[in-house]
Amino acid sequence: MGDDDGAGTLTVTDNRTGRSYELPLVHGAIRASDLRQITTGPDDRGLLSYDPGFLNTASCESAITYVDGERGILRYRGYPIEELAERATFLEVAYLLLNGELPDAAQLRDWTAEIVHHTFVHENVKKFIDGFHYDAHPMGIMVSTVAALSTFYPEAKDPVSSAVRRRQIVRLIAKMPTLAAFAYRHSAGLPYAYPDSDLSYTGNFLSMLQKRTDTRYRPNPVLEHALDVLFILHADHEQNCSTTTMRGVGSSHADPYSAMAAATAALYGPLHGGANEQVLRMLTTIGSVENIPDYIARVKRGEFRLMGFGHRVYKSLDPRARIIRRVAEEVFEVTGRNRLLDIAVELQRIALEDDYFLSHRLYPNVDFYSGIIYQAMGFPVDMFPVLFAIGRTPGWLAQWEEGILDPAQKISRPRQLYVGSGVRHLDAPETAVAS
Repeated sequence: MGDDDGAGTLTVTDNRTGRSYELPLVHGAIRASDLRQITTGPDDRGLLSYDPGFLNTASCESAITYVDGERGILRYRGYPIEELAERATFLEVAYLLLNGELPDAAQLRDWTAEIVHHTFVHENVKKFIDGFHYDAHPMGIMVSTVAALSTFYPEAKDPVSSAVRRRQIVRLIAKMPTLAAFAYRHSAGLPYAYPDSDLSYTGNFLSMLQKRTDTRYRPNPVLEHALDVLFILHADHEQNCSTTTMRGVGSSHADPYSAMAAATAALYGPLHGGANEQVLRMLTTIGSVENIPDYIARVKRGEFRLMGFGHRVYKSLDPRARIIRRVAEEVFEVTGRNRLLDIAVELQRIALEDDYFLSHRLYPNVDFYSGIIYQAMGFPVDMFPVLFAIGRTPGWLAQWEEGILDPAQKISRPRQLYVGSGVRHLDAPETAVAS
């Protein structure tokens, strides 16, 4: 629920018939099904709303994430993202998204123990990954292996059971970093490194990625914290493309592994999970701080877009961008300063002083700095959407479960406006002529 319930009614007058209709407003929205009463006659099936890309359509009620794009606000279960990024861990945020409250000390201990217990995957999963070509994209491997997990846990086909849902949620949060690390090491030609239960969630992931011949891998605490914050910033973001996919597939009561494979596939798209890669390419193309004015001039002439600026929802500064800028500085204190960061900082400064970008409400978003951080930490570009998927996992699962439990939800089945041909008939066959 937002800050304003928006209760009341909306009166609609149909100029075709002169009739007026009073439609109830709930949380500032009308029910699309209420439009069906607006007809021109008995053969009219009722008015539809037309909204390609769901620019202004609410598909569900949700108590998980609140976004106010006009004011640059993002909250998980009511908590500002700034407070969670500064004072909570990713596993605490995952618990919050799924349960509605932050865990106390005992709950966090039990929750962490559950996750640690399920970080290992069946040995056959390794054989499955080995079947991919050596240069297979890690995200393609992730989509396939997440879906494959459904064959290891057939009980998951009963999502109505709360106990069944709980086990699959724990398994997926626990196993996503393992699958991601295995996908990375397969593409790098390295042997798989098993989970280390003595490390944190994020530290264990870094260990599985980077461990070589070490008896025990010890992650750098600054980099470990930075990645944990990045996971928090990506944990949920309302009804975006991949979350809508997760809910849509889940509405058929498919198991969560299949639903998450579909969500991961949606995230694979360059317009969704690949945005930070586009930023990195843009900064590399600019090449130096001196080239920024000319590049911005070309953007203003419409030759190309300024990647990492603007957002479908945020019409002011993305609150995650403020946090991630600070994280970037902390990471480069450890890794050494990257010239791309200098270009990014100056590009942001110039753009935010330019009336063109201010008038078009184009501000840096979370993708503007995340790719630079990932690159500084040694991640190849192909791994960027995989990292996004790990962070988004608890959000996807919270949204999936909320959809399952919502009595108002039915299997997703949008309507369409048919614009094809009217009725047509095949030509009658010619009568055979006797010879």
